[in-house]
Amino acid sequence: MKITKSTTLEKIIEKKGGAKVLAKNGVPCLGCPMAKFEIDKLKIGDVCKMYGLNLEKILKELNK
Repeated sequence: MKITKSTTLEKIIEKKGGAKVLAKNGVPCLGCPMAKFEIDKLKIGDVCKMYGLNLEKILKELNK
């Protein structure tokens, strides 16, 4: 599965090593209690934009 800016955090976390890459890159949603309720709707591109994270770098690591 290729991960794009439209991939949800839920799908990324299901991928082996996905949560580790997100945590390493400072994605705060993994520890947010509210994110648990919307993890299936949060898209990595939107999260990166909200928090000023480097989307291209994260996508590159996730798709290795």
